[in-house]
Amino acid sequence: MAKRPLNIALVGYGFMGRTHSNAFLQARRFFDLPFEPILRTVVARNADRVRAFADTWGYQSVETDWRAVVERGDVDLVDIASPNDTHAEIAIAAARAGKMVTCEKPLGRTAAEAQAMVSAVEAAGVANMVWYNYRRVPAVMLLKALIDEGRLGRIFHYRAQFLQDWTISQDLPQGGEGLWRLDAGVAGSGVTGDLLAHCIDTALWLNGSIAEVTAMTETFIKQRTHTLTGKMTPVGIDDASAFLGRFENGSLALFEATRYARGHKALYTLEINGADASARWDLHDLHRLQWFDHRDEGRVRGWRSIHVTDSDHPYMKHWWVPGLQIGYEHTFIHQFADFLIGIGNHVETAPTFRDGLATDCVTDAVLQSAETRQWQAPASHLKVT
Repeated sequence: MAKRPLNIALVGYGFMGRTHSNAFLQARRFFDLPFEPILRTVVARNADRVRAFADTWGYQSVETDWRAVVERGDVDLVDIASPNDTHAEIAIAAARAGKMVTCEKPLGRTAAEAQAMVSAVEAAGVANMVWYNYRRVPAVMLLKALIDEGRLGRIFHYRAQFLQDWTISQDLPQGGEGLWRLDAGVAGSGVTGDLLAHCIDTALWLNGSIAEVTAMTETFIKQRTHTLTGKMTPVGIDDASAFLGRFENGSLALFEATRYARGHKALYTLEINGADASARWDLHDLHRLQWFDHRDEGRVRGWRSIHVTDSDHPYMKHWWVPGLQIGYEHTFIHQFADFLIGIGNHVETAPTFRDGLATDCVTDAVLQSAETRQWQAPASHLKVT
């Protein structure tokens, strides 16, 4: 029986454009979906490069202006994988045109931008989702299930790090294609909105809302040449960000992100400690969950490594035989499959835009605390689905 087509317009052809396109192509091959994803069109400003991208991934047409896409009658879903300063305008226009909207993180450069996006999709009643893909790592999904079952008991601590080292060179310019994350006007912030946002979204999902934070940030290199002007320009982003916090459930938070941790390319780790058990996870070993259960018999009590590859583990029945692991790209496939299944069942798929707003409220509070050197409460305490 033929499935209803779902026509996709992708905005952006960078790293995230590739991950999303792969998910669009692969999800139907491994999941029973209620729709047939159709790669209808891709949008980017460079005509030659967007045509090459379309040829590689199988998009049927190309555009160089996103405005031409949101009004097209043959587009159902607008997927935003372009720089942060474009998210709000595209999402709001797409929602008003009645399109489903998915968006890369962070949702907005600020919580105010994110709130406008939430208002637009909710007023239009269109399906929406933010690509916080680490929720869809099977080991992290398993951790969520164990927490929800009460296996950890009362939670005392949550800590997370996201460490990189790619901006240490003072010769690295800022701005333009490929380096827009170093331009505050485009990115909104530095590691707070880029790396810590991932950590915060996962934490809100696993452990609930954050009530207050106290933070510090640092910009180690104060000036860089701007790619677009060739001029030495002040750097407005944060190179490193760290904060202490308190969750509404009373547990304590410790978060750190930096692009100045020499030797670390993408070290994302989290640990959560409860009265009865603890767990930790490492992106570099993403298919394993480290688990300690104090209720085990004393003689054999200790940390164990759970290899998350069995068919009764989250998502794994869709892939290979037990013992064979999957990778980073599969998290996007999982998330897109969940989104389409949710649409078919008329239910929201988290993280929604409102969930993305909750994260942006926390990152705003972190940046404000770092500036004022005072404790700050996030502007809105929103329910995270």
